[in-house]
Amino acid sequence: MSNARHILHSVFGYSEFRGEQAVIVDHVLQGGDALVLMPTGGGKSLCFQIPALLRSGCGIVVSPLIALMQDQVDALLQSGVKAAFLNSSQDFDTAIATERRLMTGELDLLYVAPERLLTERFLGLLDQLSEQQRIALFAIDEAHCVSQWGHDFRPEYIQLSVLHERYPTVPRIALTATADELTRHEIVHRLGLNEARRFVASFNRPNIRYSVIERDNPRRQLQGFLASHRGEAGIVYCLSRKKVDETAAWLQTQGFNALPYHAGLDAGTRRAHQQRFVRDDGVVMVATIAFGMGIDKPDVRYVAHLDLPKSLEAYYQETGRAGRDGDPAEAWMTYGLNDVVIHRLRIDESAAPDEQKRIERQKLDAMLAYCEAASCRRTLLLQYFGEITSACNNCDTCASPPQLWDGTIASQKLLSAVLRTGQRFGSGHLIDLLRGKLNPRISEYRHDQLPTFGVGKDLDEFTWRAVARQLLVGGILHADARHFGAITLTEAARAVLKGETTLMLRRPRKLTSGKVPRYSRDDKKIDLDIADMGLFEALRAWRSTEAKGQGVPAYVIMHDRTLREIARTRPATRDQLLDLPGIGEARAEHYGEALLRVIDEAARGM
Repeated sequence: MSNARHILHSVFGYSEFRGEQAVIVDHVLQGGDALVLMPTGGGKSLCFQIPALLRSGCGIVVSPLIALMQDQVDALLQSGVKAAFLNSSQDFDTAIATERRLMTGELDLLYVAPERLLTERFLGLLDQLSEQQRIALFAIDEAHCVSQWGHDFRPEYIQLSVLHERYPTVPRIALTATADELTRHEIVHRLGLNEARRFVASFNRPNIRYSVIERDNPRRQLQGFLASHRGEAGIVYCLSRKKVDETAAWLQTQGFNALPYHAGLDAGTRRAHQQRFVRDDGVVMVATIAFGMGIDKPDVRYVAHLDLPKSLEAYYQETGRAGRDGDPAEAWMTYGLNDVVIHRLRIDESAAPDEQKRIERQKLDAMLAYCEAASCRRTLLLQYFGEITSACNNCDTCASPPQLWDGTIASQKLLSAVLRTGQRFGSGHLIDLLRGKLNPRISEYRHDQLPTFGVGKDLDEFTWRAVARQLLVGGILHADARHFGAITLTEAARAVLKGETTLMLRRPRKLTSGKVPRYSRDDKKIDLDIADMGLFEALRAWRSTEAKGQGVPAYVIMHDRTLREIARTRPATRDQLLDLPGIGEARAEHYGEALLRVIDEAARGM
C-alpha cells in the first residue's frame, strides 16, 4: 500500500485515506472485483483512479454523465493524470485522436459513455488492448443505473455484463451513492458481480440538514428559505417542466440568478445553463430530475424540493448534490396532500406490470413515511438503506419535535363524510363539507343535509388537510384512479369508525416563511478570522481569473476547503504547500508561485 499512499499524496494531495478507501484500493489493485456503495462526496473516484494509475495499462471508466466528463477529466489533468473522454459530444477527428492515444499507451484513464463502449468499434479496440494485457480495470460509475426499478434506469447499463463475459481477467469496480437492498441485488445480478467483494460505507451525510414543511404558500415558503442563501449555489426541483419555467422566472423577479433546466429545452440551452451553474457563483438551478446526476460542483449549499420525489433513493441522491465539500448544507422540501394523491394515481394509472407497481408503491410509502416522521428524519432515511443510527440533532424534527394529538374523532368525522357522500369526491370537497362550506357547483347532491355537514368547524383547513394526508399515508383512505382521485375507504377504516383503534396524528406546523428552527450542529467548515478571510477572498479572486482563463470551473483549479487552509496556515514555501489537502505535486508546480505571491501581497497589504 506504500505506492498507493504515495500516489494519494503526490498526485491528489491527501495524506490519509478515508474510511475503507485503502482496503478497496488494495483489493482492486490485487485484481479483485468490487461493489462500492459510498455517499456523494465520500471519495468514490479515488477507489478506481489510484488502482488505474498503479496497474498496467489504461483504466476504462464507464459513466453516463456526458455533460460532466469534461470537468472530471479537466480535474485529473490538473493533478497531472493523463486522462481523456469519449462520447457523442466530440467531433470525429477528436474521437479518432483520443482512440489513437488509447492504443499507443498515452492514457492512464479514459472516461467513456456506455453507448460508445458497447459499439463494435470500441469493443474491437478493447479486444486488442486485452490481448496485450493493457486494460488496468473497468470502473462502472453510477451503477444503480442498471436497475429497472430505479429512478435513473439506463438500458445500456444492462449490456455492461459484456465486460465480464469478454474480459474475465480484468478487475471491475461498480460504484454508486444510491442503492437500497433490491437495487444492490440487481447490480450484482445484471453485471455478473456475484464474486465481487461488497463495500458499504455509511450513507450518512452529517453536514446536510434535512427539513420538510407542510405546504401552504409554496412560493412564499421557498422565498423564506432562500432568504438565508442569497449568493449561494443551489438546486430547486419541480415535478413538471411548466412549474420549472414559472418558478425560475418568478425567482428572477425576486433578484435571484435563477435558470431553468428540463428535457423540453433544446440541447444548447441545457448545456449553457448547466455550464453557468457549474462555473459561476451563486446560480440557482430550477430543474426537473433531468438535471443533476453526478453533479461534481462541491459548493452547492442547498437542494430544495417543491414537489415530492417518488422514492427515498431519488430523494437521497438529489439532496446528496448539496455539500459535497463537507461544509454545512440544507435539504428542504414542501409537502402536501396533493403529493400523496398525484403519486398514488400515477402508479395506479401506469401501464407497468403488477410487480413493478407493487415495488413502486412500497418505495412511495417509504417516502411518505419519511415526510410524516415525528422522530429523527436522518434515522429514518438511513434505516431505509439498512443503517442504524441515533438521533442526529441536524434535522427539523430533532430541532423542534412535532406534537402528536389524538386524531381519532377527527378521523372518524372525515371517514364518515367519505362514506356518506358515496366515496365519489376528492379531499377538497370533503373538507369543505366538514367545515360547513357548500360548493355551489355540486349543490344538487344536498350534502348540506348530511349529519357530517359542519361537524369539523373546530379545525382549520390546514389541519384537515394534514388529517386527510396522514390517513392516506396510513392506508386508511385511498385515492381512486378510476374516479378522478375520489377518496375511498380501505378495509383498515372499519376499525377506526368502530372506535376499535386510536389514531395519534402529527400536528401540522404552519411555517409560512419556510424557515425552520435553528439548532446547534458540528460545522466542519474552517472558521477564519477577519485577516484570513481577506486572504481567502483574494485567493478566490485569483482562482476565478485562472479558471476563466482556462475555461474550466473554479473547483477544478482548487476547492474552497484548500483555499481556506492556505488562508489559515499561510505557507511560505512550495514544500509547505504540499502539506495542505488537495495540493499534489502537479498543482504545486503549476500554481505554487502564484499562490505564494497572493499570500505575500495580502501580508504586505495588511
